[in-house]
Amino acid sequence: MIEARAIWTDNERFLGEATSGHAIVVDAGTDKTASSPVELVLIALCACTSVDVVGILRKKREPFTSLEVRAQGERSEDYPKVFTSIKLIYRVGGKVTHKAMEDAVRLSKDKYCSVSAMLQASAKIEYEIEYADSHEHEKLPDQQ
Repeated sequence: MIEARAIWTDNERFLGEATSGHAIVVDAGTDKTASSPVELVLIALCACTSVDVVGILRKKREPFTSLEVRAQGERSEDYPKVFTSIKLIYRVGGKVTHKAMEDAVRLSKDKYCSVSAMLQASAKIEYEIEYADSHEHEKLPDQQ
């Protein structure tokens, strides 16, 4: 079981802790002294899928040298203002074959990334892959 807690510190700031023992500051106010809870959801999605993609590329022995995943999220206007659409942009460096990268992203989205699986209940998740070394951008169809 994973456990987490948020401890109010001041204003709209909290200290978040989880089973791992690590802590982060969360700021839901206008000061923005730290990431907001909703921003942390997108960060969690980027991190979760990054772990999957790196693991898959390593297993395939693909010579990647870098990976960055960015997320752009749109939220509903009405409360609880859930994400309705999210675009993930994967930027990979190195001599990675397009097929290996496409397969890794699809496997992460469709099979391994638990954060993605949870968000897909309310958000349409699309993705794009950029190949840093070839200056190519490949837009892939939505994989729901």
